[in-house]
Amino acid sequence: MNVESRARSTLLAALLGTILFAGCSEQHPISQGNGTAKASPQATSGKSTPIPADEPVARVASTVGPSVVQVNVRAVQQTPLGTQRGEVVGSGVIYRQDGYIVTNNHVVDGATDVSVAFADGTIEDASVVGADPNTEIAVIKVDRDDLPAATFEGDTPVVGQLAVAIGSPSGFESTVTSGVVSGVGREFPSELTGSGTAARSALTDLIQTDAAISPGNSGGALADRDGEIIGINVAYLPPAQTGAVNLGFAIPSDTAVSVADQLIEKGEVTTPYLGVLTTDLSPEDAGRFDLPVDSGALVEQVVSGSPAREAGVRRGDIITALGDATVVGYGDLLGALRDYEPGDNVTLTVFRNGDEKKLEVTLGEMSQ
Repeated sequence: MNVESRARSTLLAALLGTILFAGCSEQHPISQGNGTAKASPQATSGKSTPIPADEPVARVASTVGPSVVQVNVRAVQQTPLGTQRGEVVGSGVIYRQDGYIVTNNHVVDGATDVSVAFADGTIEDASVVGADPNTEIAVIKVDRDDLPAATFEGDTPVVGQLAVAIGSPSGFESTVTSGVVSGVGREFPSELTGSGTAARSALTDLIQTDAAISPGNSGGALADRDGEIIGINVAYLPPAQTGAVNLGFAIPSDTAVSVADQLIEKGEVTTPYLGVLTTDLSPEDAGRFDLPVDSGALVEQVVSGSPAREAGVRRGDIITALGDATVVGYGDLLGALRDYEPGDNVTLTVFRNGDEKKLEVTLGEMSQ
C-alpha cells in the first residue's frame, strides 16, 4: 500500500468518533499492543429445519448465510497517535467459488495476518489481493475452490423493500438482522468526512438501511428477499451521536462487483477522473441568487490540465447531469462517474449564467 493510500485509510479510521465503520469490532483495541485470541467460529448445526414460506428473513438467512464469513485480522496502522497494533474482526462475502472474498478496505487496512472463519466452522488463512480506499472495497483470497459463492444483484434496490444484513458484529458469527432499504444514493455530509478525501469518496452513493448494523458487520452482506446481495455493509451512525437508531449503510453491489473484478484482475482499481471540486447547491442559495435550477454540483475549482478544464468547465458552473444521470449534488456526480472508465466520452450538462450548456468530456484516470 503506498503512502497516500495509507494516509487515506488512517483518515477513515480517525472518523470513528462520528461515523462508525461497521468492521472495527476489536478483539482487543488497536490502541493496545497485547490482548486476547480470536473469536471462535460458531459452526452451524448439522440439523436441517424446514423454513415456512411466510418467513422470508429466515429463508434469506438460509440461502446467504453459508456465503458470509468472519474475517479476523492482525493489523499495524499508522494513526495520529503513532504506530498501533491489534486485532479486529470484520465480515466478508464469498465472491467466487475459487477462494475470492469481498470485504471492506478498512477491515484489512494494515493487515499483517488474515484468517477467515466459514459458516461451517472451518478456518483458513487468507491473503489480501487488493484494496481500494476510494470505494472501501477490498478482496482477500483463501486457498480453496469449493466455496459457496453468493449471487450479486446489480440493479438499484427499491426504497422500502426487504433488507437482510448478515455478518459478525462483535465476533458473533452469522448474525442476522432485518429491515428495509431506507434510501439509496446516500452520502455523508462533507463536515463529517472531510472535503476532498478518500473518506468522502467512499461514503457516497450508499444504500441506507434500518437493518441493525454494528461493529464487526463491515464487509458483510446486505441481501434482498431473493437471497441476492444488494450491498456490502460498510458503516453506521451511532444513536449516541445522532439521536437516531438503525442508520446503517452499504456499498451498492454494482460498485462492489466492478471494484472486485478489477482488484482480482490487476490488483488495483482504475478510477475515472473529471477534475473538479464541487459543493452541493442548496435550494436556499439557488433562490437567493435567482438561479434557474435549485440543485446540482456547484463547481468551486477546475483543476488545471484536467479533462473538465479541457472541456470548458468553469468555476461557478452548476453541474446538473453526467450522461443520462441527474446530478443533485456531489454524491450523484461521483456515483455517475463510477459508471464510466478512463477514456470514455461523456456529456456534462451545466448551467452557466442562466443558460444550459452541453460539454463533451473525455474522462481521465485518477492517480492512486
